[in-house]
Amino acid sequence: MSTIKHFISESVKKAQIDEFLQKELENAGYGGVEITRTPLGTHVVIYAMRPGVVIGRGGESIRQLAKTLEEKFGLPNPQISVAEIEVPELNAYIVASRIAAALRRGVHFRRAGFWALNRIMEAGALGAEIIISGKLRTERARYEKFRAGYLPKSGEPAMKYMRKAEVHVQLKPGIFGVKVRIMPPDAEFPDKIKILETIKKAPSETVETAETVEAKAEETEEKREAEG
Repeated sequence: MSTIKHFISESVKKAQIDEFLQKELENAGYGGVEITRTPLGTHVVIYAMRPGVVIGRGGESIRQLAKTLEEKFGLPNPQISVAEIEVPELNAYIVASRIAAALRRGVHFRRAGFWALNRIMEAGALGAEIIISGKLRTERARYEKFRAGYLPKSGEPAMKYMRKAEVHVQLKPGIFGVKVRIMPPDAEFPDKIKILETIKKAPSETVETAETVEAKAEETEEKREAEG
């Protein structure tokens, strides 16, 4: 197998695993997965809002999940660890899932979009963009975009720091798509300049030692004797 085909097959497998975990761990607040090959097997990190649901009672659920990943997707010796998501509003997949759930409950798409955008920015994000597409108001499909803050679309910061997610939801008019892009607060930009303030040093105070005090006292006595 050539290198290009190898990377394509690995990317397809990761997308299939991600889609499988989305359905299996929906109640756990699934927020993404990282898969890393190691000499001893495969290290799988699952991000979730409720890690206890992923692990299960006595670790039964996570063992069954590891067995499924090995048999169904061919991951050699998968070692699964679960990481808790501390700020769900900065996780693109969780935000997209919440918008999809709101649309499924009948919430207007604009209300759901602006609500999610405000929550993201209040959590400290530098920028965010939400795109809801589908048959929003008419029989013809269109999209609505909600955007706030600073959100570059290209360059190293966009490739390195941008968090992306896409979720589809089946509604009565048809399938709606929800795309979320978030620029986290810890992102660094090459055009961001830091101005350092100069610190003024306080004038050094002369500290009198015991020897200095004695020398001054002797000089004072000598002056008095000379005057007397």
